Amino acid sequence: MTQTFQIEVENIKCGGCENSIVKGINSVAQVTDLSIDRDKQMVSFSGEAAIKQTVIDKLRSMGYPEKGSVAGLEAGITNAKSFVSCALGRMT
Repeated sequence: MTQTFQIEVENIKCGGCENSIVKGINSVAQVTDLSIDRDKQMVSFSGEAAIKQTVIDKLRSMGYPEKGSVAGLEAGITNAKSFVSCALGRMT
């Protein structure tokens, strides 16, 4: 059964970040209605319940962790990853 999900994330700064997120999520999961709200730091999509964790894991690996899920050194590392993902997103 298809459901709609909203995941509040960290580190979305620009269109490059948005491009990377779209490309990354589409590479690991069958989602529909994917949208990103930069101001609210929100990623929304529809899909099967089983893919939600896959999407959360992919976002985290790219430097866009679910809000409040990382702290300290790990937060610094995910922030650095987001800069790399953002740069790649601007080049595509």
